[in-house]
Amino acid sequence: MFDGFWDNVFRYPRYFITTLLGVFLNAFGWIEPVFKRPATLIAFISLLVGILVFVSFTLRAMLGLSTI
Repeated sequence: MFDGFWDNVFRYPRYFITTLLGVFLNAFGWIEPVFKRPATLIAFISLLVGILVFVSFTLRAMLGLSTI
């Protein structure tokens, strides 16, 4: 009655990982052409770092933490 039950149970993590990977690749597939040219890659990385610094400084000011 329960032939292969544990085999099926152990397949779910693999299914979850492949589904998550597929969603990630589809959601961020538009970034791939940006990485092919060095100028746009540098601009993209600079933008990400700038956003991170901005959010960090904003949160520090809102929470009253020291800036450095």
